Amino acid sequence: MLRAGRAPRILSVTELAQLLRGALDAGVGTVWVAGEISNLKRPASGHLYFTLKDDRTQLAAVMFRSAAQVLVFQPVDGMDVVVRARADLYPARGALQLYVEAMEPRGLGALTLAFEQLKARLGAEGLFADARKRPLPRWPRAVGIVTALHGAAIHDMRTVLARRWPAAAVVLRPVRVQGRGAAREIAAGIEDLNRLADVDVVIIGRGGGSLEDLWAFNEEVVARAIAASTVPVVSAVGHEVDFTIADFVADARAPTPTAAAALVVPDQAEVVGALARAEAGLRGALARRVGQARERLVTLDSRLGDPARRLRDLTLRVDDLGARADRALMRRLAWDRRELAALGARLERGGPPARLRGAREQLDAAMGRLRFAAAMRVRHARAALERTAAQLDALSPLACLERGYAIVRRGDAAGPVVSDAAALRAGETVALVFARSRARARVEDTEG
Repeated sequence: MLRAGRAPRILSVTELAQLLRGALDAGVGTVWVAGEISNLKRPASGHLYFTLKDDRTQLAAVMFRSAAQVLVFQPVDGMDVVVRARADLYPARGALQLYVEAMEPRGLGALTLAFEQLKARLGAEGLFADARKRPLPRWPRAVGIVTALHGAAIHDMRTVLARRWPAAAVVLRPVRVQGRGAAREIAAGIEDLNRLADVDVVIIGRGGGSLEDLWAFNEEVVARAIAASTVPVVSAVGHEVDFTIADFVADARAPTPTAAAALVVPDQAEVVGALARAEAGLRGALARRVGQARERLVTLDSRLGDPARRLRDLTLRVDDLGARADRALMRRLAWDRRELAALGARLERGGPPARLRGAREQLDAAMGRLRFAAAMRVRHARAALERTAAQLDALSPLACLERGYAIVRRGDAAGPVVSDAAALRAGETVALVFARSRARARVEDTEG
């Protein structure tokens, strides 16, 4: 309750919130804050909403799209970061919130983290797999180069290409190799060279530099362009100790631009030397082959001798072989006649009529044995049947009835059999079953 006297200043909620925002702006302002990211959300707007926390406190934070899209790495839950932020009160909810303007990972540089994240993601997609890498052409018609127009790299590559294989044309696609927008220029350069029919291999590269200088070759757009290239791509970025994402995606990696130029074309001096050695080898082989053919011809000529004499000898030889063949044929015919006569005699002795008589005799004997066995089997069966009938007669109740016994049933002929007189009562009606016919009786008394 308000007391009498000077009236206190009464603030609205909005006015109090404005006072708090002013106090935060004047007393805190922009600060660097270290903490762990959690509850990270990426809506379609492109803003980043997350919680920045340590082991005792947590604060809501937002990073608007304009700041988030320049990050070279991807923030994830659980990542320790350092942010440059402005603390302010969000009036709609009356909540304290950090408005993040910049972010760096703790313990690992942003570029290094971005490199490792992109490397892991593209590796999981299979862009580094050896199976998708293509062999370099052995005799390229034209070599495409994507690099800066001015610099030591293009000069060194042109010098090496002209010295080693001047027959190959060099097509330069000049691009910026560092700075904002350089990665997209490099990717566009690769696409442009792919449209030229004579370009059989592409080199992308530049001279050495810091990680920041080489960063364009670590951009995803360059990696995708290399993977989509229809011709083999050689990556030659920096020095031998420098590795970029382009090196992993490319079909081949060279430690320097100079080494890349030497890798994509043969050395004409080596080719000329190899051709000279091949020519000498072919000449020697041809000379040896001609010499061997000449020796063979001389040998055949000496063995052939006089053709007319050779023909006469062959004619005599043919006549002799013809006479021998006639004699052999006559002997063979005589032999076949004798064999045919012997076979006829054997067939007469062991022909179908004789075999049929023997089979008939065997069949008659078998029929006699079968009839005897059947008679014996019937006799034994009849004796067994008679024994079984006698046993059944001895056990049959009807046999007992034939000897004067009767079966007593309670009530009528379908009632239960009475085997104990104690089960009956005086005056009760019973049925008597005899060997032939039945009778009804009444019990007058029971004994026992």
